[in-house]
Amino acid sequence: MADGTHRTRAFKIALIAMMTATIEGGKLALAYVPNVEVVTLLCAAYGYVFGWAGIAAVYLFVGIESLIWGFNTWVLTYAIYWPTLAFVFSLLGKYNVRNRPVLTLIACVMTVSFGVLSSLIDTGLLSGFYENFWKRFSIIYTRGAIFYIIQTVCNFALFIGLFRPLVDRIEDICPQKFKIRKLKTKNYINQR
Repeated sequence: MADGTHRTRAFKIALIAMMTATIEGGKLALAYVPNVEVVTLLCAAYGYVFGWAGIAAVYLFVGIESLIWGFNTWVLTYAIYWPTLAFVFSLLGKYNVRNRPVLTLIACVMTVSFGVLSSLIDTGLLSGFYENFWKRFSIIYTRGAIFYIIQTVCNFALFIGLFRPLVDRIEDICPQKFKIRKLKTKNYINQR
């Protein structure tokens, strides 16, 4: 029995490492295209299927990013946003929400919130919480708006087309004991 427990733990550690590596690899593979990314898709899918293990992989991804690129205000943005995204999708996975438009809408709202959060943190930490905060925030947010629009459109396309097939494939190949428990929900949530 103890040997089985050790194997389960080792498998879970390897699973978290694999999730972390695919998030980092996906980010680096698309790094040359501004704000076209698969990090949102992968963080959401891993949170959706694996719950806390997916969230742990996202935290490791944030740590690796910090080691590669150094520390600045974006580290705080990443440390708040990516685990929150994985957590939101872990709740959706736990309640077995499978409706593509609902999942896509939530992903797009979360993507828009990334731009807002990033601009709020940059405004507050780089220029301080002094007078004219909202004026400075609007300047910083407007300056990055085209990137936020590209990122949102990219995630809309990825989620509408790839999220469900990716999640279905992960659920097919992964043993049940590593997935979060799905709760029974009303039929209107589970429609395709």
